[in-house]
Amino acid sequence: MNNLNTDQQNLDAILTDVKQQGIDYLNHIHERPTASATDLAIIRDLNQQGIGTVEALKQFNQRFEPIMVASSGPRYWGFVTGGTTPAAIAGDWLSTIYDQNTQSAKGNGDVSAIIELETIQLLLSLFNLPKDFFGGFVTGATLSNFTCLAVARQWIGKQLGKDFAREGISGAVKVLSATPHSSAIKSLSMLGLGSSNFIQVNVMQGNREALDVADLELKIQSLNGEPFILISSAGTVNTVDFDDFEAINVLKGKYNFWWHIDAAFGGFAACSPKHNHLVKAWENADSITIDCHKWLNVPYESAVFFVKEKHQLLQVETFQNSNAAYLGNPMENFSYLNFLPENSRRLKALPVWFTLTSYGKQGYQEIVESNVEVALQFADFINENPNFELLAPVRLNTVCFSLTDESLVATFLNKLNAGGKVFMTPTFYNGKKGIRAAFVNWRTSAADVELATAAMLEILTEV
Repeated sequence: MNNLNTDQQNLDAILTDVKQQGIDYLNHIHERPTASATDLAIIRDLNQQGIGTVEALKQFNQRFEPIMVASSGPRYWGFVTGGTTPAAIAGDWLSTIYDQNTQSAKGNGDVSAIIELETIQLLLSLFNLPKDFFGGFVTGATLSNFTCLAVARQWIGKQLGKDFAREGISGAVKVLSATPHSSAIKSLSMLGLGSSNFIQVNVMQGNREALDVADLELKIQSLNGEPFILISSAGTVNTVDFDDFEAINVLKGKYNFWWHIDAAFGGFAACSPKHNHLVKAWENADSITIDCHKWLNVPYESAVFFVKEKHQLLQVETFQNSNAAYLGNPMENFSYLNFLPENSRRLKALPVWFTLTSYGKQGYQEIVESNVEVALQFADFINENPNFELLAPVRLNTVCFSLTDESLVATFLNKLNAGGKVFMTPTFYNGKKGIRAAFVNWRTSAADVELATAAMLEILTEV
């Protein structure tokens, strides 16, 4: 235990060194490469005595620090990856220091769920959603979709006179969707509903990814009154297309279904008066997925689910811990233990609480609108250069494009990403190989777009 005791005595100096290293990284994040291709030998045997934190930090800096890319920086435009605001960093550090297992809001012991419950209210306010949603934190959009669809699965069972959570799934569960995200498909797999077992709704004509409401109604009618789950999109991955929530809401009044909206990043359109029409009527959904480590700009492993409070008993039936007494009113003896998948949970709400409290509604409106502006600036570059073509209109914050010579896409993107100035991801859209650039980082500016486009022009001379 000598190393542990020594580290405890030197903790002030150790944390000071780590803090300074973090500040140096953030201060030079514009200069750090967005890609790394280093081959690194993996150590497979653990040191018998350990080397202590000071030496471990030296080893980290020698071996691992050089391969850390600026994924939280202003020119990392792949995978819809957000950055981290200063307030979110402060909150995340404190989450680690206080190390709470966030479950309960009252009683003895850890009551840090108070923070989570308050943060959910702040998020509902940010998104202008009504207070009849109950929410909680999970690790990402996949687990948020999983949580929402698990409650939907239980709802379906009850419509059929069954308790799927206790008895297991029996019979077919109908799921309808047009352009579901891969995380929703993965959730269907994990829930035993079948990753390929959903009814494909047609998309709208005219280079759209949004569902065709007329085709949706035809497919609903073919179910002859059978209850089903609808997975709709608030921002598709390639083109940030939005389903028509007002029209879906009309159908909700006519047919019996669970309405889930995957709004992982597109839901942030609600933060801006310029763009909130895209989510009009989304408040009528039964459940919504929001991914905080995207456009909210907090560290990874942060997403929320919103499920209508009227479904709380279904949610408890789905997630109730096996050794917990049945809860007549799930809020009287409230614990997140009975509302979501994990039994052990980090205080993921605290970085979100810090950033929301620090920057407020106006701060997030400015982030959203600034990112949309730089996306349009980038799209103008694509439109003006005959070597590129837009594959879809820019509807919000993502630019989906290709090279005029499609055969050069892979070579071009590999060279561009390897250069480390900017990072984008490959995609396939409307039968074409493409490239996708997603703008969600609070640091990204017009100067970053100029630097990236200059790098693109340079690569064009090489392919």
